[in-house]
Amino acid sequence: MKVSKLFSVVALSCGVAFASSAAIAGTVSTDGSTSMEKVIGILSESYHNAHPDVQVTYNPTGSGSGIAAAMEGRTDIGLSSRGLKADEKQKLDGTTVALDGIVMIVNPSNTISDLSLEQIAKLYKGEVANWKDLGGADAPVVLIGREAGSGTRDGFETVTGTKDSCKYRQELTSTGDVITTVSQNPNAIGYASLSAVNKKVKSLTVNGVKAAEGTVQDGSYKLQRPFVYVTLKGKALSSDAQKFFDYSMSKDVENLLVKAGVVPVAK
Repeated sequence: MKVSKLFSVVALSCGVAFASSAAIAGTVSTDGSTSMEKVIGILSESYHNAHPDVQVTYNPTGSGSGIAAAMEGRTDIGLSSRGLKADEKQKLDGTTVALDGIVMIVNPSNTISDLSLEQIAKLYKGEVANWKDLGGADAPVVLIGREAGSGTRDGFETVTGTKDSCKYRQELTSTGDVITTVSQNPNAIGYASLSAVNKKVKSLTVNGVKAAEGTVQDGSYKLQRPFVYVTLKGKALSSDAQKFFDYSMSKDVENLLVKAGVVPVAK
């Protein structure tokens, strides 16, 4: 079975097949961030091509669930699109695989093209409720975001200083759902991973800076977050899992990460 097919089967299995896969020889299990789908997809396929006897599975449950799976030993590698918190670091190690820009997206019909971090914060706190107050159309702002526990949401709210104060109209469970919802509502605004953004929506610059590889890596694009491999502190990975982990951190995969739409960590 090719990795791409296994990738889809695991994603649709609701974790049933996945939960037992960690015990199967030649299998490396990953669990967590939905935003990391393209990254894990391209890394696992490339690794499988070089090591046909090893399959890398992926269970897209969200960052919070992936961290919990690593903590409880239910997966080889947890996936998080946010850095680990202080209490999590007591039992877990987090290793940054790549950097990701969080892109502010609006409907293509929206005339707004740039927002400052301050304006974004005011929008999501409900302090600016009409697009006309920012030079746009006379229409109510519809705030779209991710669900509690999402790494994308945590990264967005941390950088914008809006934790626990966002007035979301809808809280959706995947990056794809956010993009689809914004593409269908002329008054909506949302945020999504740089690797996931497509032509269905309009990407905004932040503080006049466009999200791109160079601006994320040099830090000039401020709305960004890490993509992290999460492992249990003090417990060695299986041989196959360690080899895949090391491969993911090598310079050999930098071109693959770029193809996946994320930014390699400077080495």
